[in-house]
Amino acid sequence: MLLRIIIILALAAIIVLGIRRIYMDWSGKFKADEQEARRLRRERDLREREQPGVIDLTRDKDGTFRPGDRDKRN
Repeated sequence: MLLRIIIILALAAIIVLGIRRIYMDWSGKFKADEQEARRLRRERDLREREQPGVIDLTRDKDGTFRPGDRDKRN
């Protein structure tokens, strides 16, 4: 009887540890993918910002957003 309990507990521990490891591997993969996507979006945004026709808005003293000094429309 005691041997059965030990075997069942050992199998349960192995299963729990295996599931935990799979979860950690997958969550790490998703985090890495998200960071890569965030980096690519940032690079794309910086490239688009330098194109002509893009207006940089800055917050004025009254809180309204207005075109800044780097107006590239001309």
